[in-house]
Amino acid sequence: MPQTTTTKFGMTLSSEEHPPRRLLEIAALAEVSGFDFVSISDHYHPWIDEQGHSPFVWSVLGALAERTSTLEVGVGVTCPTVRIHPAVLAQAAATTALLFDGRFTWGVGSGEALNEHIHGDRWPPADVRLDMLEEAVAVIRELWTGEEVTHRGEHYVVENARIYDPPEHDVPIVVSAFGPKAAELAGRIGDGLWTTGADEEVLSAFREAGGSGPIWAQMSLCWAEDADEALATAHLVWPTTGVPGQLSQDLPTPAHFEQASSIVTPEMVAESTPCGPDPAPILEKVQELVDAGVDHVYFHQIGPDQEGFAKFWAKELQPHVR
Repeated sequence: MPQTTTTKFGMTLSSEEHPPRRLLEIAALAEVSGFDFVSISDHYHPWIDEQGHSPFVWSVLGALAERTSTLEVGVGVTCPTVRIHPAVLAQAAATTALLFDGRFTWGVGSGEALNEHIHGDRWPPADVRLDMLEEAVAVIRELWTGEEVTHRGEHYVVENARIYDPPEHDVPIVVSAFGPKAAELAGRIGDGLWTTGADEEVLSAFREAGGSGPIWAQMSLCWAEDADEALATAHLVWPTTGVPGQLSQDLPTPAHFEQASSIVTPEMVAESTPCGPDPAPILEKVQELVDAGVDHVYFHQIGPDQEGFAKFWAKELQPHVR
């Protein structure tokens, strides 16, 4: 059984699955259930229409700051390069950080065409997206000084911009990576690494590039009293767990993801996603993450029954991992 006192545990606020008021309810539930933090996704679209939602994350974050008092909140993750200019996001994140008063972490990444293509801009190749992300983070950090900034870079122009309400506390910028090139960038420019699973190549690239900050990783699961019911829910709502590699970055619409995931069977979902009432496979995955060095583990309970999972956490998981 996992035994740790330093690892923090959280819940996913899946913006793709829940409307904004429900996200606030889930965050309040996480706080009273003994979770350390929540991670909220920043999407323009859900992955597939069955998920059905995608509210504007910055509005939800403002409400979350008032709805919670001790819970840490991370955005997992924003793409600060295409859909919204980094200078605008610098102001949004600065204001959000002030509202949370030290409880806010901002995850950033190179994004997916699913969310970023909406203005009709060309979707850049992966190496260009990483260059854009590096420049965007530099612009954001400079704006957070509260000084007037003029920047003319390869990808972005900022003229005479000043954030009059910069963050009062250091805001960790945790960089997302699912491959070694992005992990190297995270190690160089980030205050931590945002990833999934415990890929040794990714974790090693992050550390070898000087990365020493916290490592965040999500674990998807579907708790229900009946294992068959849980698997059916996971396969219906989150079949995209079986969409491989670069497709997740390049497919532009939920309809494309539905086509790509049409070949994903329930058995394929079950291979990567614990389903049902048994805590053993979940605790085993937690142990793998902790052993790899992940210190922020958060659970994505697929489907509507967040209350049932919170009770399961309190009774079957929390006593073993605290």
